[in-house]
Amino acid sequence: GKPVIEDMSATRPNDAGTAILDTDDSTVILIKDLLESRIRPTVQEDGGDIAYRGFDNGIVKVELQGSCVGCPSSSVTLKNGVQNMLMHYVPEVMGVEEVSKGQGGDNNSPEGSDEEGNGGAERGQAEDFAVDKNQVERLKDLGF
Repeated sequence: GKPVIEDMSATRPNDAGTAILDTDDSTVILIKDLLESRIRPTVQEDGGDIAYRGFDNGIVKVELQGSCVGCPSSSVTLKNGVQNMLMHYVPEVMGVEEVSKGQGGDNNSPEGSDEEGNGGAERGQAEDFAVDKNQVERLKDLGF
């Protein structure tokens, strides 16, 4: 019969936007590789996921998924983990920005700031988030 658990890894890179395309330059390839090999597995351990949605003017656009959506620690993970790692290994990366589902890498989307809800102007203000210190330490232990 059929296997009880199917290997879903073949579909994950496309869902996560990390499949290497012929049109990707070396910077985008490196970003996608780091997301797929180092960052996604760590985020997935806690029931979340992260998807590549674009790279524009030095800013990597990602979509947080699963348990990361609405998690107070997700902004810490995004800035202290994902952004620091990408900026360390890819000099062209100036920052990381979370985008909402369907927003993609389009900076000119009219719903851009409205769809992010409370993630817009308040993002990055530590007093707005309860920081899980265990998560921060775990990220440090994993090399983020």
